[in-house]
Amino acid sequence: MKFFFATLLLCFFLLSSSFLVPVMAKSLFCANKCNDRCARAGVKDRCIKYCEICCAECKCVPSGTYGNKHECPCYRDKKNSKGKSKCP
Repeated sequence: MKFFFATLLLCFFLLSSSFLVPVMAKSLFCANKCNDRCARAGVKDRCIKYCEICCAECKCVPSGTYGNKHECPCYRDKKNSKGKSKCP
């Protein structure tokens, strides 16, 4: 009986970890892309914060530290409450 529960518990952990990998990979993707994007920003922490929000929603970040927003239309078209670009 103990062996059955131990096996069941092991299977549960293996299956649950397979669901966590894509989530972690996505956030790591955004973190790396946003660190590159915000490398020259004056207020780097704010740039990274908004970049990661936009990346999570759009699943992409334009290349370079400025411009190139045509590479990611979702990122380009996000606006804040004042009508300005939300994404750095």
